[in-house]
Amino acid sequence: MKSRLAILLWSTAPASPHLCATPFFHAAAAAALDAEVEVHFSASSVLLLVKGSAAALFADDKRNRSIYDHMQQASRLGARFLACSDALDAHGVGRETLIPEVNGVAGAAAFVGRALDPEWVTLVF
Repeated sequence: MKSRLAILLWSTAPASPHLCATPFFHAAAAAALDAEVEVHFSASSVLLLVKGSAAALFADDKRNRSIYDHMQQASRLGARFLACSDALDAHGVGRETLIPEVNGVAGAAAFVGRALDPEWVTLVF
């Protein structure tokens, strides 16, 4: 059984908050099952990593838990958050503005490497 999961966030972004919670549910579930989990933020999804951004977003009208709450849960369970350096640059996001849960920077080659590695499973949101 595979025990490594790489998740690519591509269409998950602040402009579509209703799509933002699900990837973190999957990341938290996999981490809770003791899988090694990486969440790769690309394109506009890097904007979720800016301090205050995800905390102001909710996936539904109940507004019980912010997207940041979901992100923190996944992080607490061991999911690693990796920001695409090109996406950060494209959106003018400085690394000093990122939430503390960000573990590092990794570009397209890093995610493609995971996708090509038979020990890893990938999901794209």
